[in-house]
Amino acid sequence: MQLKHKLSVLLVLFLAPARLLAQDNQFSGWGALFHTQKLSEHWGYAVDIQFRSHDELSYLKHTLLRPSATYYFANNKIGALGYAYIATNGRNTAGDKTFRPEHRIWQQYTYSHKVGKNTVLSHRFRLEQRFLGNTAANKNDQYFAQRFRYFARGVIPFKNDSAVFTKGAFLALQNEVFVNVQHKNKVNKHFFDQNRAYVAVGYRISKMVDVETGYLNQYIKQAESYTINHVAQLAFYTRF
Repeated sequence: MQLKHKLSVLLVLFLAPARLLAQDNQFSGWGALFHTQKLSEHWGYAVDIQFRSHDELSYLKHTLLRPSATYYFANNKIGALGYAYIATNGRNTAGDKTFRPEHRIWQQYTYSHKVGKNTVLSHRFRLEQRFLGNTAANKNDQYFAQRFRYFARGVIPFKNDSAVFTKGAFLALQNEVFVNVQHKNKVNKHFFDQNRAYVAVGYRISKMVDVETGYLNQYIKQAESYTINHVAQLAFYTRF
């Protein structure tokens, strides 16, 4: 398949869910490190660390730490069991600072396959149990909820000269859909929660290290409204 044809197909697949208009538009920056470590034929671990700003980079809104144990059924079929801690800083209507901690337990399955000669497409299915703590302003707003996430990501090398992509520039396209499967009334009163569409350019320094920067369009459904968050993201990927 020609590169331009692969780009057309993947752009439709990943970016079609993004909304162009929103009731509220925000602009933020995200930084992330994603690391995977294989310890044996079947076992390994992974961790990602993320920092996300509030609107117009006004303050650090989210700090996320997400480790997991991974099991390799095959090189392209991976299960995971993990934990996540999310610290959320905010502001109330009076402008006072707020803080909400969140703990998650999550289960995940990832399947990857090639599209064409050297484009890799990954599908990730994740179920997460969310334990949201109360804020200092409201001691009664803690709750539990479950959410399902489907994530698809394609990495398209700019040079199509090898069956195995080990070094060089690439285009990354991805999309992730979030839905509430339990206690949706405590989240946003809807089954649909949010969608994240992302396009980036990156460089594979070696088979173990990628760096990329791109634009992420986050559509968030709230109880009575919705928001589009325009995100500039810088991400590092390491694999050992």
